[in-house]
Amino acid sequence: MLEINVLRKERTRIIDGLQRKNATESQLSMVDSILELDIQRKSLQTELDAGLNKVNLLSKEIGQWMKSGKSGEAEEAKKTVALLKEQNKILEEQLTLIQNSQEDLLIQLPNIPHSLVPKGRTSEDNEVFQEWTEPLPSLPLSAKPHWELASEYEVFDMELGVKISGSGFILYRKNGARLQRALINFFLDEAAAAGYEEIWAPLLVNKETAYATGQLPDKEGQMYYTEKDDLYLIPTAEVPVTNIYRDVILKETDFPICLTGYTPCFRREAGSYGAHVKGLNRVHQFDKVEIVRIEHPDHSYKALDKMLDHVRGLLLKLELPYRILRLCGGDMSFASALTYDFEVYSAAQKRWLEVSSVSNFETFQANRMKLRFKNKDGQTQLAHTLNGSALALARIVAAILENHQSENGIHIPIALQKYFGTEYLK
Repeated sequence: MLEINVLRKERTRIIDGLQRKNATESQLSMVDSILELDIQRKSLQTELDAGLNKVNLLSKEIGQWMKSGKSGEAEEAKKTVALLKEQNKILEEQLTLIQNSQEDLLIQLPNIPHSLVPKGRTSEDNEVFQEWTEPLPSLPLSAKPHWELASEYEVFDMELGVKISGSGFILYRKNGARLQRALINFFLDEAAAAGYEEIWAPLLVNKETAYATGQLPDKEGQMYYTEKDDLYLIPTAEVPVTNIYRDVILKETDFPICLTGYTPCFRREAGSYGAHVKGLNRVHQFDKVEIVRIEHPDHSYKALDKMLDHVRGLLLKLELPYRILRLCGGDMSFASALTYDFEVYSAAQKRWLEVSSVSNFETFQANRMKLRFKNKDGQTQLAHTLNGSALALARIVAAILENHQSENGIHIPIALQKYFGTEYLK
């Protein structure tokens, strides 16, 4: 959530940022509505503070009059206090209504993009931040896409996934289950070696948790919801892991906080159709290892660079060609200030597949979850939050199957062989 003090001081920058995020006219008009409500809030707060102060002063005087035997004055003052309390109660109710109205508008505004974010409306406007400069894999004419390799190498069964759950669900078996487990262990070990603490988090979260990281109300339609228990299935480990620090005040010496977690992820992916969603390209349930960082604002963009280096290293060790995109304003998430997507090249499909998204949210999530720290001057300020996929497994499995197919079977990357157990998947 945007900070109200920033809206007050930097209205022009906020409007410009919202426009680069392709905000609607309705959202743009909310800025001035929020500022008008803020003027009303401050006026009411001043009036209420004055009323509360009068009650305190009169209450002290009543005590003194009672001690000195001036009961008449004391009784008159009690009537005045009773009237003031009624007026203060009305002011408090009005103040609460204005604060709620202000927050209802604030939560509808997306985060402001960083100055590096390119302008644009769709994924076609994203900027190639780092291109793959080496030759792309060249496969024989007999090469197959991963959904055709799946049954041949006993990796996954789409029909059984549909039978058990429905369209968009995959059942991994034999080599596929083994490959999933190998990748999860590899990603977690790499994260631990980079200094990330492993978290095993709940897969169902309450509304407060989903709201804090920006999933609600923006992505409500994409989340699975259990109505009876009022809980949401997580779309990523970012949600429960970041919320560990909701309503927490940290010390500067606590930074950096580096966390990692493996979880299944659940996304409805409503409206996703076509050839690009075939096989593992887009599914409703997939496994992912996430990295999360809580950072001092002065260091969060250096931390973002470290996260990019971490994901680069994983893809190089998996021997997969990749490129990095810097997302344009229209293709970024609601909560992000700057996002980089990693894509791996699928040689059999001859297309790039997104496998990781690494973002800095600056204070946007921290403001929602009241994640703060005491700075060196003893003042309380908001921390910065970051997260990234390291990595999402479904498309990584697809890329390994397609890019590493050979006459001997599917070559398992050297870094993964100690986890998988053999050099080839046969």
